[in-house]
Amino acid sequence: MNPIVEAALVLADGEIFEGEAFGAEPDTAISTGEVVFNTVLSGYQEVITDPSYAGQIVTFTYPHLGNYGINAGDHESRRPFLRGVIARDIPRRHSNWRSDTDIDSFLRQSGVAGISGIDTRRLTRHLRDAGAMSGAFGTASEASLLAAATAEPGTAGVNLAATVTADAAYDVASKRSDRVEPWNMVAIDYGIKSTILDQLALLGNVTVVPAGTPAADILARSPHGIFLSNGPGDPEAVTGATDTIDGLLGQVPVFGICLGHQLLSLTLGLEAFKLPFGHHGGNHPVRNLATGTVEITSQNHNFCIADSPVSGVEFTHMNLNDQTVEGMRCVHAPAFSVQYHPEAGPGPHDSRYLFAEFESLMTTHHGAR
Repeated sequence: MNPIVEAALVLADGEIFEGEAFGAEPDTAISTGEVVFNTVLSGYQEVITDPSYAGQIVTFTYPHLGNYGINAGDHESRRPFLRGVIARDIPRRHSNWRSDTDIDSFLRQSGVAGISGIDTRRLTRHLRDAGAMSGAFGTASEASLLAAATAEPGTAGVNLAATVTADAAYDVASKRSDRVEPWNMVAIDYGIKSTILDQLALLGNVTVVPAGTPAADILARSPHGIFLSNGPGDPEAVTGATDTIDGLLGQVPVFGICLGHQLLSLTLGLEAFKLPFGHHGGNHPVRNLATGTVEITSQNHNFCIADSPVSGVEFTHMNLNDQTVEGMRCVHAPAFSVQYHPEAGPGPHDSRYLFAEFESLMTTHHGAR
């Protein structure tokens, strides 16, 4: 076992939490970011490797983190982009036949610091009441940590999608198992997850392009459908995204998830705002307004779309916890989006039907394959 190293977490409002360091040791002995909490009971590896957490320090409310280790096959991206991990307890041993390594070793290899022994219940209650805020943790003095926390700008107004997008276009081959000719889709990468690509590949071939790719270059690939991916941070800070999406609308069917939903909504004239502490978890109830069905969903977003009516936009889904917008469709063009994650690795899978709806939209627009 590694020796115990005392550490502390200090929030920008001066709240202090004592704990123990694990994972990588940052060069400055301090890790900073916007502190949020996630309520999932499993899937910590998928959370840690989800690019949508860029710029954030994630608090896991489930008391044990790392029980079943880390398995490279379940990574959601090429590496973690989050700023740090906060946990109540890290088990001494992990146990699962699929695991490749333990969480401490994985974070060390990935250059991500963590702090354990934290009263995550107290921290979560504080964030719920005061809102997500900047924080700093590490082995430095409390005064140094407070100074770092107050200097951390957070995620508002920062184009975090530019820090996680692919450097160049790449292809994902179709995994379609029937005899139907596969669709050819283009996914704009604002921080796309591997599980989303797995779901799209069940429909056909996917070309993933960087976030700054112009609409003309995308249309030159003659896609049957466009996917707008999830990603981190403030949608209004993603440079050029609405211009690109505006050039695609009406030309080809469009499907957006999470940040992609927000960007499509902004393009159509809706407004975005920041939630007090965001939605981060795997158990949010969402009502499908067309069918009345309630879906249990996986969510990860700090920003949201306002429900002010805009001509040509129809809201399709609503969060039952706080009545915020969870989905919409464009009335005058083949385009729709949802705020939550229907791909949901490892789950729940109540909303995966939306990928079939994307295929249905492509079929209507282009004809049966």
